[in-house]
Amino acid sequence: MDDDAAVPAAARLIRDFVNTVEPQIDHETLTSPGHLRDWFAERHLMPAEAHLGPTDLDLATTIREGLRAVLLGHAGHESDPGALDRLNQALAGMPVALRFADEGHRLVDAASTPLGQAVAGLVDAIRQSAEDGTWPRLKVCARDTCRWAYYDSSRNQTRRWCSMAGCGNYVKMKRAYAVRTGRRPSTQPRRPDAL
Repeated sequence: MDDDAAVPAAARLIRDFVNTVEPQIDHETLTSPGHLRDWFAERHLMPAEAHLGPTDLDLATTIREGLRAVLLGHAGHESDPGALDRLNQALAGMPVALRFADEGHRLVDAASTPLGQAVAGLVDAIRQSAEDGTWPRLKVCARDTCRWAYYDSSRNQTRRWCSMAGCGNYVKMKRAYAVRTGRRPSTQPRRPDAL
């Protein structure tokens, strides 16, 4: 959906983490601590031999859904305050430290845990995106059944959907039908007996 060549690596990491679940089809990638470890290990955010438990998985999905709420705000929608509170609480328990090196600076895990190391990598990606101005370009789709994260590469940063051909077209067609028939677009699925 995004032209990955145009998406900076730090923004891509955040987008891809948020997209480890696809709400529209209820597909969860992070179904076990092992899948979580593998996802982070593939991105060099934790060792492949790290051991994670169910609480690590719960914490990671809390962070992911909190980030989805933040990106919903970037798209101009009201964020879920509960998700933001849970995100802030989760991050408060994951201390990070600033480290300097010849090539620059980055945020690292101050507690030396595998999940802490991975979360520090995500937080550092947010820092990098904020510094290079790409952080507000990370958004989630305006279609309430989708909420897929995307990178808004449009010039004026007003893109609303993950894909104009998919979700954007669906929402616009639904609105046009409502205007044409004088009905409000329904957000509820139709009952089979109503057909």
